Amino acid sequence: MKRLLTCLFFIPALFMKAQEVSIIPQPTQLTMGKGNFSIQSNTKIVLGAEGLEKSAAFLQGYVQKMYGLHLKIEHKGIATGNIVLRLKKINHTVAGAYHMEVNNDYVSIEADQATGVFYGVQTLLQLLPVTTANELVIPHLSIIDKPRFAYRGMHLDVGRHFFPVDYIKKYIDFIAMHKMNTFHWHLTEDQGWRIEIKKYPKLTEVGAYRNGTTIGRYPGTGNTNTTYGGYYTQEQIKEVVKYAADRYVDIIPEIELPGHSSAAIAAYPELSCFPEEATKHPSKTAWNGTTEGKQVQQTWGVFEDVFCPSEYTFNFLENVFNEVIELFPSKYIHIGGDECPKESWKRSAFCQQLIKDKNLKDEHGLQSYFIQRMEKYLNGKGKQIIGWDEILEGGLAPNALVMSWRGEKGGIEAAKQKHQVIMTPGEWVYFDHAQNKPEDSVTIGGFTDLQKVYGYEPVPKSLSETDAQYVLGAQANLWTEYITNTSKVEYMLFPRMSALSEVLWSSKENRHWPNFKERMQQQYKRYDQWGANYNKPAK
Repeated sequence: MKRLLTCLFFIPALFMKAQEVSIIPQPTQLTMGKGNFSIQSNTKIVLGAEGLEKSAAFLQGYVQKMYGLHLKIEHKGIATGNIVLRLKKINHTVAGAYHMEVNNDYVSIEADQATGVFYGVQTLLQLLPVTTANELVIPHLSIIDKPRFAYRGMHLDVGRHFFPVDYIKKYIDFIAMHKMNTFHWHLTEDQGWRIEIKKYPKLTEVGAYRNGTTIGRYPGTGNTNTTYGGYYTQEQIKEVVKYAADRYVDIIPEIELPGHSSAAIAAYPELSCFPEEATKHPSKTAWNGTTEGKQVQQTWGVFEDVFCPSEYTFNFLENVFNEVIELFPSKYIHIGGDECPKESWKRSAFCQQLIKDKNLKDEHGLQSYFIQRMEKYLNGKGKQIIGWDEILEGGLAPNALVMSWRGEKGGIEAAKQKHQVIMTPGEWVYFDHAQNKPEDSVTIGGFTDLQKVYGYEPVPKSLSETDAQYVLGAQANLWTEYITNTSKVEYMLFPRMSALSEVLWSSKENRHWPNFKERMQQQYKRYDQWGANYNKPAK
């Protein structure tokens, strides 16, 4: 007789261990059966409809890589003895919902949409053993599952430190395997411009490289005195976008404005209010190379030299976005908008006159003018902008989506103004924060351990039921000032990413910290199987 479980927390420990059912994020409903299904070399992946090839290919590739077992893919084959992927009405209106059945005869994954089938495949992969085996035995069960939030994201800063295309693909795989659906790709910074723009070749010839990098935590103990940089060609970006689309991951590019723009200004000084002035850098940090003219920054922080709100700058940004739009099919373009000092604007005669001409209140109003002008242009191209919560200052652009990072205040304010919100508060979901006390490597500071991430609730209590509907979801941000290599990327990601995946997918009723910790024991073994680095003290 089957037993209905809305939460694996209630599975007897002995039975749990025997069946090794450990699914993250927690499914909505899971019913355990009796018996097992064996996936062997003669097992096929049967497609019951067109449009499921991506899910089949991912399943086939994973099983081949992890177990050396090649499963053939067939269109409209027999179900018996096989894994069947189907499109079928399952009475769920939530994108990503799916049903799974494992019995004596077959494994079946059904969904209204192809995305749901793909997420069902991710669940199936978690039923597989975490050791190499010629025969993959999985337990009989039935699952009804759906995501809680529509937006489930991960961010990666490649401006401070650059990571190659192959690793960006791996990062996208991590996103997909956690049933997340958005990759926020932070492509431009003070310390490096990482995207090829053909109309402006100096952005990558000059802006993609810095003459050195601060050693250690700011202000540092010295400088590497080594040129550092890199960028993605447009062909590489197209390759990554397709790779992500094959895994139902949407890539949102971020082009920072009007602040965090030193690399672009180094390439094209006319973007600055003061093109003849040399780049300033903190006196307490070591610098390598010339200090004359405009330079890509070599250390971390916030810098005064920002985009001038001139027609030259707007023309430049429009041309940049024209090329960005051609590369990224996403509905959204992230335009930054954070940490923009106003000192240059305050001492610029041009900016002060513009404030008067446009009847703006002050420099915050000028930033709002800047953002709204870019929003209008991008809206005209069929895109919606996302900005960090500073875009609320001076007045919010009419159609902007707000990403709330300085706590939840900005998100709450935007939701009350009937703007869509993505919650990403530093206290809970900044994965560049330390996860151990004392920290075991240099981080930017703060402390955010696994339990704190798991305890995060993306919908603030202060929002009414109506305003809460504007919270699309949340994401974690991984800033890379102190993350110089891919091993540390993974160390900072895991296991916190697994906790966030459950926060964003599972209902509040299905989240239980003691049970999650128990299921994580199997997840650590999966990390090992993937060859991923992770924070082991969390075990």
